[in-house]
Amino acid sequence: MSGPHIGVYPGTFDPITKGHMDIIVRAARVLDGLVVAVAANPGKSPLFDVTERVEMIEGELGEVRAAGYDVTVQPFDNLLIHFAQEIGANIIVRGLRAVSDFEYEFQMASMNSRLDPEIETLFLTASERQQFIAAGLVKEIARLGGDVAGFVSAPVVAKLAGRFTPAPAKTVAKRRPPLRKV
Repeated sequence: MSGPHIGVYPGTFDPITKGHMDIIVRAARVLDGLVVAVAANPGKSPLFDVTERVEMIEGELGEVRAAGYDVTVQPFDNLLIHFAQEIGANIIVRGLRAVSDFEYEFQMASMNSRLDPEIETLFLTASERQQFIAAGLVKEIARLGGDVAGFVSAPVVAKLAGRFTPAPAKTVAKRRPPLRKV
C-alpha cells in the first residue's frame, strides 16, 4: 500500500468513551490521517443524535490535534466501505476489547475485503485499562445513577447526567442475622 495511510474509525460512539479515545490516539499515531466516522445507526436507538455525538467527539480531540495528529470527525449513514471510498480512506480501524469481539470483527473485515480489496482492516487491541469499557454499559450505569467518571470524560459525564434524572433512593432492607441452631 503506497501513498498516505488514511484510516476511518467507524462506530456509533453513543457516547464516546475513554476506550474509544484510546483507539483514536493510537490509530492517529500510526496513520497519516484519521476520520472518526459516526454512524447514524437509528436501528440501535442511540441516546444521542448523530449531531450530538459528533460534537462530543470534537470536544474530546483538543489534545490529540494539539499533538499534531490529523483527526477529523464526520457522520455517515451509508455502507462503511462506500464511505471509506468517498473520503479516500485505505484503512478501516477497529478496536478489539476481548477475544469475543474478534469473531464478529473478522467477519466484517472479510466482507469489507470482498467489497473492496484495496481497503485494509487494522485491528487495535484495547489497552489493558480500557478493555472492559463499553458504551452500552456506561449508559446503563449512568441511567441507574452510578458514577461513570472513570469511563468517560467530564463533559460526557455532564451530557449523560442531562439525559437521565436521578432515580429516587431506594430503601435497603436491613439484613437479618443468620439463624442459629438451638
